[in-house]
Amino acid sequence: IILGLSIYVTLSSGQLSLGNAGFMGIGAYTSALLTINYDLPIVVSVIAGAVVAGIVGILIGIPSLRLTGVYLAIATLGFGEVIRVFLINWESLTKGAVGLSGIPQIGRELLKVSRDAGFNPLDIGLKNNQYVYLLVLIILVIINILLIWFLVRQNKSRVGRAFAAIKMDEKAAEAMGVNITYYKVLSFVQGAVISGFAGALFAHVMGYISPADFSYHRAVEILIFAVFGGSEVIWGSIFGAAFMTLMPEVLRFISEYRYMIYGAILILMMAFRPQGIIDVPLLQKFQLSKRRGKHGSKN
Repeated sequence: IILGLSIYVTLSSGQLSLGNAGFMGIGAYTSALLTINYDLPIVVSVIAGAVVAGIVGILIGIPSLRLTGVYLAIATLGFGEVIRVFLINWESLTKGAVGLSGIPQIGRELLKVSRDAGFNPLDIGLKNNQYVYLLVLIILVIINILLIWFLVRQNKSRVGRAFAAIKMDEKAAEAMGVNITYYKVLSFVQGAVISGFAGALFAHVMGYISPADFSYHRAVEILIFAVFGGSEVIWGSIFGAAFMTLMPEVLRFISEYRYMIYGAILILMMAFRPQGIIDVPLLQKFQLSKRRGKHGSKN
C-alpha cells in the first residue's frame, strides 16, 4: 500500500514516474547498511533511508522537468535500472548480487525490548514468532493509516489543489500563478521519499535484500497498483495494492505465470476501464447511497 501511495503522489500531479523501485532500493540499502555497519537504531535508519531517497529524488526530479508522459516514464525506468546495476556492481559495499543478510528485524528488536521490560509473549498465549508478526502487522497498519491521513489532508490543501491543476492543464495552471516547477518537483520528491521509506521498512521486515528485489518487475508491479485500482483517487491505489498483493497468494498454484496475468490485466483495464476500478464517479455514487441509507434509517 505504501508503494501504491508513492506512485499515486506523482500521478496526482500528472507525472508518470517508473523510478519508484530505484528509490525503494536506495531506501532499503541505506537503512540496512546503517544498521549493519554503524549499529544505528532501526527508527533512525529508516528515516535516513527515506531522506536519502528524497535527496536523490530532487537530483533526478529537477532535470526531469523537461520531460512529460512516456518520455518521463522511460527516463525514470532507466534510472531504476541504473540503481539496480549500481547495487550489483558495488560489491565492496552492497555484497553485489548476493545481497545483504543479517539485517536487524523490527519484530525481533521489539521482542528483545519486551523481554528486557519483563514481558513474555507466553503470558498472553502467543509464541515468539506469533508475537513478532503481530507487532510488525500493528506497526505497518499504523504507518499506513498515518500516511493515508496525511495524503487525504494534503489533497484538500493548497498543495493538493496545485497538483490537481497541473494534472488537468499545466499551461492553464501556470497562467493562474501556480509555481509549476516547485510543485512538480515536490510531488516527485514526495513519491521518492515514500518509496524509500517503503524500501527501508521492507529491509527491516524481511531481514534480507538483494538487487533483484528492486528490478524492472518491481517497477511494473507498483505501476499496476495504481492502474488497476485507479490513479485518480487515493483509495484506488490502496485497493489496487491490496488486491494485487493478495491475488498471487490465492493463485499460488499458477505463481510462475504471475507476470503474464499482470500483463493481461493491464491490457483489459486499458481496453475496458482505463480509469481503474475505483474512480471519482464511483466514490460519489457510494457516498450518495450511504447518505440515502442514513436518511432512510432516520425516517
